[in-house]
Amino acid sequence: MSAIAVVPGSFDPVTHGHLDVIGRAAGIFDEVHVLVVHNPDKAALLPIAQRVSLIQQAVVEAGLPDNIVVTSWSVGLLVDYCVEVGAKVLVKGIRSQVDVAYETPMAIVNRNLSGVETVFLLPDPAHAHVSSSLVRQVAGLGGDISPYVPAAVAAFLQSTS
Repeated sequence: MSAIAVVPGSFDPVTHGHLDVIGRAAGIFDEVHVLVVHNPDKAALLPIAQRVSLIQQAVVEAGLPDNIVVTSWSVGLLVDYCVEVGAKVLVKGIRSQVDVAYETPMAIVNRNLSGVETVFLLPDPAHAHVSSSLVRQVAGLGGDISPYVPAAVAAFLQSTS
């Protein structure tokens, strides 16, 4: 039996912190699905298809293992996707106590709905202060985002501004 995990997120855009969590999850689980989902509470900068493409490029660029599948999901609950692909675990990166407070109720509901457990991974301290929202803000104001995102993301965002 292979252990499949899902790393969900809006990834708008993907950051080095996201890649850190994805890469470490890929070292723990047999297969990792990076799942781009729509978050109705956030105004998206990039269309979902563009986010999937940028994550795929970033995974290759970072030399991450080939047990990573990048896809999207927009129908039903996150745990529905997990059940569909046979994943028993969700992996979430946690940067602060704010993330813990936000993610814990969702983890409990996901477990109650489907039996899917949530594993929290702490980020590399070098990336703990970076969020996609911060990257969007810096990029929108013309700042250099290259320290925070993969080269493919920085190049794409610079070409569109």
